[in-house]
Amino acid sequence: MSNVTIKPSKLLGTVQAPPSKSDVHRAIICAALSKGKSVIHPVAFSEDILATIDCIKALGANVSIEGNRVIIDSADLFKVDFARLNCRESGSTVRFFIPVAAAGGVNAVFDGKGRLPQRPLGVYTELLPKHNVKCVTKGGLPFEISGRLTSGKFDVPGDISSQFITGLLFALPLLDGDSVIHLTSPLQSKGYIDMTIAVMEHYGVTVTKDGEDYIVKGNQSYKSGEYITEGDWSQAAFFLVGGAIGGEVTVNGVKKDSYQGDREITEILRRFGASIEQSEMSVKCSKGELKAIEIDASQIPDLVPVLTVCASFAKGQTRIYNAQRVRLKESDRLAAITDCLNRCGAKISETEDGLIIDGVESLDGGFAEGFNDHRIVMSMAVAALKSKNEITVSDRESITKSYSEFFEDYNSVGGKSE
Repeated sequence: MSNVTIKPSKLLGTVQAPPSKSDVHRAIICAALSKGKSVIHPVAFSEDILATIDCIKALGANVSIEGNRVIIDSADLFKVDFARLNCRESGSTVRFFIPVAAAGGVNAVFDGKGRLPQRPLGVYTELLPKHNVKCVTKGGLPFEISGRLTSGKFDVPGDISSQFITGLLFALPLLDGDSVIHLTSPLQSKGYIDMTIAVMEHYGVTVTKDGEDYIVKGNQSYKSGEYITEGDWSQAAFFLVGGAIGGEVTVNGVKKDSYQGDREITEILRRFGASIEQSEMSVKCSKGELKAIEIDASQIPDLVPVLTVCASFAKGQTRIYNAQRVRLKESDRLAAITDCLNRCGAKISETEDGLIIDGVESLDGGFAEGFNDHRIVMSMAVAALKSKNEITVSDRESITKSYSEFFEDYNSVGGKSE
C-alpha cells in the first residue's frame, strides 16, 4: 500500500458527486431479481460495486459493462446448484446476498478479505435456521448456507445494521408465503431502509410499514427496466466539510429530497456555523465561524470520520454520540480517526459510543496511518486543508473501495495531494 502526501490548501470550485454506492448496490440486486434485461447508469466501479456485480454473476446473471452503464440479463438467475460469492471487503454485499441466495434455494459459500471476515453476521445465524436455512460459520466468513428460505415472522434488532433488514427485504417478496420483519429494538440508519423500499418499488415490488413491522407479501415479481442512479451524499460530505473549514465548494448531482441519511450533512454543517445554499440537485458550502455542537450519529454512521475533522476546527467542545457501530466498519473508526487526528495535533478523546473533540486553530501536520479504510484516508485529506504542514497518510489505495477518483476530484477544486 502506498502513501499519499497532502499539502495545506483551500478548496474552491465545483465538483460532481459520484453515483451513490448505496443506490447502485440496491439497483443491481433488484435488476438481477427481475428475471429480465435491465440497464443501470451512471455507475462508478468501486471495489464494493464490483463485489456486488461478481455475486449476481455467481448466482447466474449475465452482466455487461458499457462505459458507466451496467446491463443485466437475469433470465438464468438461481439456475446454479452451488455458488461461491466473493464479497471482497463489502459489508453491504455479504449482508444483502445471504438471504437473497437462500431465497433462490442456492447452496452458497460467502467469503471476503480485509476486516470483512470479522464483521458480525450473527443476526442471520439466529434467524435463518428458523426458516429452513442451515448456516455454517465460525463467527464470520467463510459463511456457508444450504436450504431454501421459507416465509414467516423475522424478529430483527434495529440497532445492529440496517443491512440485515435490507437483505431480508430483497429476499422475502420471492417466497411463497407472506412475511413480517419485526424490529425488536429502535431502528438506526432508517434512511437506508427507506431507500431500499424506494428502489424495490421502482422495480415493481411493494413493502408496507405497520408500526415496528415491515409487511412483505410473497409471490411478487421484480420488473426489469432502466434505473438512473443518484449522486452520493456520503462522498459529497468530504467536499462540503472542506468548504466549511475554509473554502467554498459546490457539489452537483446530490438530490435534496434523497432517502440517503447522509443528506443530513447540510443541516449539521449549518449548525456548526458554515454557510449552506441548496437547490434540488446541488449544494454549496462556504466557510463560517465554526462553533462546537452535539451530534447524534445513530442515523449517520458513515459521516463520523469527516464530522470529527470538522469538529476539530470548531470553537469549543463537540460531542459525537450513539456511534458505537462505527467501531465495526473497515476499521474501528472511532479509534482510527482519533489516532490520525491526534498524531497531527488535534485534541480528541474516545468514549464508549463516540468522541469528545476540543477545537484547535489548525493541525501541525505529520504522518497518519490510513488503517486500510477509505473514509479515514479521505477524511485526513480534508484535515490537511487546515494544517500548518503537510500530512502523509498510508493506504492510499483503500479509496478504491468506494471512490477511486477522490484525489483527482479533490485536486480539481484546489486540493494538493501527491
